[in-house]
Amino acid sequence: MPIGLGHWWIILLVLAIVLIVYGPGKLPEVGGAIGKGIREFRKASSDLTDEIKRGASQETTPPASSESKPAESKPADTKPTDIQT
Repeated sequence: MPIGLGHWWIILLVLAIVLIVYGPGKLPEVGGAIGKGIREFRKASSDLTDEIKRGASQETTPPASSESKPAESKPADTKPTDIQT
């Protein structure tokens, strides 16, 4: 018995139940909704994979030179109490 074909009757049983529950008129709508859900899932998973790969590649690249980043330090002689209102 080949792998994956041993329980083909389960797939037929599920399809028969879906056909009975939804009827032949709604079956194309149900199939379209399932297909749309699968497409959205694949797109989301590929987007997540791409984001993870981009994050990993950014961590392995060396940081940019300090000239391109603005200085974020305050002058040493400035105190919050020196500010006049």
